[in-house]
Amino acid sequence: MKDLVDFIAKALVDNPGDVHVNEVSGENSSVIELKVSKDDLGKVIGKNGRTARALRTIVSAAAAKARRRTVLEILE
Repeated sequence: MKDLVDFIAKALVDNPGDVHVNEVSGENSSVIELKVSKDDLGKVIGKNGRTARALRTIVSAAAAKARRRTVLEILE
């Protein structure tokens, strides 16, 4: 899951070296934290949050296939 978010985020931003993904796992759920540079934050969030919503949908679909609950958080 972490690799999926990393791959998609690096494709979206101008500075792929500044993309950091951290996964905090629990028993049945996990939280994926995505941190990008301030210049690329708007590209990851998108207009009216559409890109962020699409990223969360992809992560949720992949997590459902693995029978886990995963939440994507975009950090500043």
